[in-house]
This record gives sequence, C-alpha cells and structure tokens, in this order.
Amino acid sequence: MRTLVTGGAGFIGSHLVEELLAAGHEVAILDDFNDFYDPEIKRANLAGVARDVQVHEIDLRNGEAVRALFQRERFDVIAHMAARAGVRPSIQQPQLYYDTNVGGTLHLLEAAHFAGIERFIFASSSSVYGLAKTAPFSEDLHLTQTISPYAASKIAGEFLCSTFSHLYKMRVVALRFFTVYGARQRPDLAIHQFTKRILTGVPIDQYGDGTTRRDYTHVDDIVQGVMAALRYDGPLFDIFNLGESETIELRALIEAIEDALGRKAEINLLPEQPGDVPMTCADISKARRLLGYQPATPLSVGLPLFVDWFLEERAPAEYRTSSIEH
Repeated sequence: MRTLVTGGAGFIGSHLVEELLAAGHEVAILDDFNDFYDPEIKRANLAGVARDVQVHEIDLRNGEAVRALFQRERFDVIAHMAARAGVRPSIQQPQLYYDTNVGGTLHLLEAAHFAGIERFIFASSSSVYGLAKTAPFSEDLHLTQTISPYAASKIAGEFLCSTFSHLYKMRVVALRFFTVYGARQRPDLAIHQFTKRILTGVPIDQYGDGTTRRDYTHVDDIVQGVMAALRYDGPLFDIFNLGESETIELRALIEAIEDALGRKAEINLLPEQPGDVPMTCADISKARRLLGYQPATPLSVGLPLFVDWFLEERAPAEYRTSSIEH
C-alpha cells in the first residue's frame, strides 16, 4: 500500500513510518513541523528514513493545500496521526486546537473521499473518556462530557470519521491511544520531563497529591495496534482502545524513574490542573479479540528502555557515560 502518515515526523508517527517501511509499504509524510516543540527534533526523527519517504510540509488547516496534495499524489490509505496535542495548552489556545484537530481532520476526510481512498486510520485519545467512573474504560461507554478542548477536538474527530464512513462507505478505524511513551517521546510529556529534570537536578512539578493514575502504553505496542488496524476488515467504522490495561499512580511513576536513574527527585507540589482526568485505564479486550492486539512492553520493561534512550540521545554529555543500573 501507499500510505500517507500525517504527523509522520512526530513521536508516534515516525515510529509508524519505520514500521510501514519495514513491512514493504511505500510511505509519504504530511507534517507542518510546527513549533509546539523544537521542529529540529522532528526532523531528526526522520534522519534514518529520509531517503525512503516523501515529506510534504503542509498545515492541515490549509484545506486547499491538502486537496492539492491529494490531486497530485495517489494514496491507498491515510494514517492520521497529526494533531495539536496536550490538555493544558488546549485550554490556553482552544481555537488553534479546534482548527487543527477538527478542521484539519475534516479537510483530510474530504480530500480522501474525493480521491476515492477507502481506508482511513484516526488517532484518537483516551482523553475522550473524561471523568468516566467505570474502569477499565470500554469503547461501549456512553460519553457525555469531555473536560478539555483537546479531548473535545478528539471526540469531534471521531464523529466526523463515523459520518464520512456512513455517507461514503469509507473504512475508518478510530484508535484511542492511552498515554504513549518511549524513544522520541515529546519533551513536554511527563516521563520525558521527569527524567530530564531528575537527571539534571531540576525540581519536577507534581500536580495534585500524586494519586492520579495513568495507563502508560509503549510506542511499540501502539504501532503494533495501528498496523493491525490497517488490516482490519470488520465494520466500516469501528473504535478500539490501545493501552496496556495497567495503571500506575503518579507518585509511583516518579519513584520508578528515580530507581531507573539512580537519583532522587526534588518535587515541587502544585494544585491539580484544570482539564486533567483522575485516571485512565483501557479495556483492551475488543482490540485483543478483533485486531489481535497483544501489548508486549509493560512499564517495568519500557521505562528502563526509555531511560537508556534518553541517556544516549537527549541527556547532557556528562551523563551519557554514567553507569546507571536498572
């Protein structure tokens, strides 16, 4: 297949690009290299595949540019990983998140429809579950409220996908990702931030009492689920959770990073943040049954792997040769 990966220079997208290439697919990337974090990090993510992919530097908010790309190029499938990410920034810039995540998704769906593309993968988020009290979170839960503009933009994207699937018989799979981590993780995310700050002696910010829980999912497992979704031949529109189905409290996560680094954290206690959910926990029974999804990297394995990557790629030079035991 010839696959267009939106956000293909980002954290999850770049891993997916590598896996698609390894499986023999032809890959193109759409990415706007915005400044949410250093665009040079995203360009470095593609260093190993630069000769094997076409990169189209396009902002999804520009519907005309998206349509023009689909008129010039032929794609068999769209893997839509691109988004303005992050709960807290979305509260400060809700219009940007709406324009990119909702308007941008609409532009892609319209272009895909007119180009006759029959398969579309949409990267959604566990944030759509909001304050759901029934855990683990099942795809069958009736969702009535989100608590951040980011989450609202993702559930809106799901509804757009289901609408286009219904109207135009497009096969669309929405994948709800649960707190993804691993090599190349965005620098604003907790595991990356905590690792850097503990290693360099900078206090880490802990919002709340440390009892919030997250279902951390290794990027290799997420990519496994996306690849399975590309082969899915069930209902024309379907939704799957991709998580580890294993939660950890924030304070226990900090302790685990301390253990992996062999250093203690200095903690700056702060109030809970608006938009943060108290817990995420994936029911992955549907993905296991219908996608053959089998997460293989629990946090106990994946966290030391992340620390190894960080020490090799991101840590200051004096720490790269540290003898840190796991």
